[in-house]
Amino acid sequence: MLLLTLTGVPTASATGPWRPVGSDVARPLDESQGLAVIERPGGTTVRYTGIATIPPSLAARGWNHVGDPGAGHGFYVEPYQRDDRGPKLFRVEAPDGNWAEYTHDLESWEASNNSFAAVSPDGRWLLAGEWGTADRLLVHPMPGIAHTDPAANLPYASAIRLDRPVRDVQGCDFVTDRQLLCSSNDPAGDLFGMTKPLLQVDLAAPPGAADVRGTVTALGQLPLESLCQGEFETEGVDHDERDGTLRVVVLSPSVCVAIDSKTWRFRRS
Repeated sequence: MLLLTLTGVPTASATGPWRPVGSDVARPLDESQGLAVIERPGGTTVRYTGIATIPPSLAARGWNHVGDPGAGHGFYVEPYQRDDRGPKLFRVEAPDGNWAEYTHDLESWEASNNSFAAVSPDGRWLLAGEWGTADRLLVHPMPGIAHTDPAANLPYASAIRLDRPVRDVQGCDFVTDRQLLCSSNDPAGDLFGMTKPLLQVDLAAPPGAADVRGTVTALGQLPLESLCQGEFETEGVDHDERDGTLRVVVLSPSVCVAIDSKTWRFRRS
């Protein structure tokens, strides 16, 4: 939804309790999939992913898609997928700057998509997502912290069992150990009465080795603002623990994707 200011310039309306406070240009090649805030003793950085950020060595081995990254406790995680139902890959940078690659062999029932990575507040669990219409989010032991051998398969640990289905979740991030915010690229709108919603998932308990129930609430439609008309694509999400800023990447329709795609910034009202 768009509102008009006194000057006639369109501005995005609030998404539930989250009020837009500004936006930044999102470059389609290297800022189009998502972002994560990395906090380390040497400073804090905001790192984006996109097709141009995929290392050529990974692409040559079949991992040709990177999703919305996650970060926590100084660790940074990039999720990768491939087209042949081969393993998923989580590329992890430790606080000292060293990289390691952790692969996860698909379960028989598991979709091959690896849309996002989110680190639990306690640093022990990694949340990941699939694609399409789903009633779960996947939980793994956090690579580099709870799972430290890159040569060993990163196992599936448990699931967040959602009380209602969601569709095309592009990113999730923890607000607290029992609450997630997720961006959905749902183009149909039949699940929540709106397309492209921002979802809140309230957990019955923090994620762990056993399944946890998650209650899903659609807070509202994410901003769809562009000079062009057509299909928008909502991408990754990040909640900045330092000041509570929520960031969500929204790509403009194809004609304008390189002109006015945005990373929206929100604060809780």
